[in-house]
Amino acid sequence: MRFIPAESLVEGMIVGKSLYDKNHNLLLSEGSVVHSSYVEKILKLGYQGVYIDDEVSKDIVVKDVINDEIRMKMIQTVKDVCIYANGSNSNTKETKEKIDKGLDITKKLIGNIVEELLMNKDTMVNLIDLKFFDDYTYFHSVNVAVLSIVMGVGIGLSKEDLFNLGLGAILHDMGKIFVDKDVINKPSKLTPEEYEYVKKHSEFGYKYLKETYQIPTAAYVGVLQHHEKYDGTGYPSNASRDSISLIGRIICIADVYDALISNRPYRAPLLPSEAMEYIMANGGLMFDVNLTRVFARKVAPFPVGTYVQLSNGYKGIVSENYEDACMRPQVKIIMDPEGKRIMPRFIELKDDKSLRSVTVSAINNI
Repeated sequence: MRFIPAESLVEGMIVGKSLYDKNHNLLLSEGSVVHSSYVEKILKLGYQGVYIDDEVSKDIVVKDVINDEIRMKMIQTVKDVCIYANGSNSNTKETKEKIDKGLDITKKLIGNIVEELLMNKDTMVNLIDLKFFDDYTYFHSVNVAVLSIVMGVGIGLSKEDLFNLGLGAILHDMGKIFVDKDVINKPSKLTPEEYEYVKKHSEFGYKYLKETYQIPTAAYVGVLQHHEKYDGTGYPSNASRDSISLIGRIICIADVYDALISNRPYRAPLLPSEAMEYIMANGGLMFDVNLTRVFARKVAPFPVGTYVQLSNGYKGIVSENYEDACMRPQVKIIMDPEGKRIMPRFIELKDDKSLRSVTVSAINNI
C-alpha cells in the first residue's frame, strides 16, 4: 500500500484504505476501483490523498494506531457532544442527559484505546491522516487524543493518567463551540481583536466542562492549558515550564503537530517531516524538550507508504520505521536517479554502513 496525493490520483487505481464522507458513512471501500467522478469528489471534500494498493506496493503494510470503526465512532461521538452543548436547548435536562451519554461513550472509547496501546507499547504513528475540511475540529480532536496517548505510553504514564490525558486531549477544543463560527472558519488572517477572541476558547472549554460535567480535574486542566508554551509565551496564563501540567504540555505538542499536517482553507498542509522539524526545532522553546524527543520516537516523519527521494537520487517507498532511528527508515527502492524503474530492492538506512551518508531528502509524488 502507498499514499497518493489527491491531485495525482488516476482512474483505475485500487483503494487500499477505506474513505468516509462528511456524515461518516463509507465513501470508498478498501479494494474498490477509483473512477474519475470519485477523484472529483475526493478533491472537493479536501482530502489530502488516498492510500492505494498496486503491484509496486503490495508488500508494504500500513497500520493505523486505531481501527477505522473506533476512529469514526469517536469522531461522531465528539461531534454529537459538541452539537448538543451548543444547541439552543443545551441547558435542558434531556440535552444534558444526551451529553452525559456521549461523554460516557467517549470515556469508554478512550479507555479501549489506552488498553490497546498499553498492549502494543512499541506502536509508532505511521499514517498520513485522511481528514477533510468539513468536521475538521472533530477529526483533529481524535487525532490529538491518539497522538497524546501514544506519547503518554512512551513516557510510561499509568493507565489512569493515560485515560485522563486522552480525555483532556479529545475535549481540548470543546470551547470552540462557544466562539463565533465565522471567526473560527475565517479563510483569511484574523484581526488582532478576532485572535484575542479565539484565544478564549481554552478558558471557555475549561469552565464549561468543570462546571457542568463529571470530568477528572487533570483532564479539564489539560483543556485549559493546551495553548500554554514551555517558554511562557502561550495563553491564557503565560504559564511556563513545570507550571504547565504534564497533560497540558503533551496535548500542546500533539495539537500543533496535527494542525500543521492538516489541509486548511487558508493554507496547504505541511509534510509530516516538515511538521516534525518544526516540533523538534522548538524543543525547549515552545515545547518541553524531553517530550519532543519522545514525540520524535513515536511519530514517523516519513510514514510507511510515502514516496521518498534519497540524497543519492534513488527513489522509493518507505516500508518500515524505527523508534531509535526515526530519520533513517527502511525504503523499497523502485527508481534510479534518472527516474527509470528498476528491480525493486529494500535498503536499511538504519543499519547499512555503506549508506551512512545517504538521507531522505524529499517526499515526492510518483
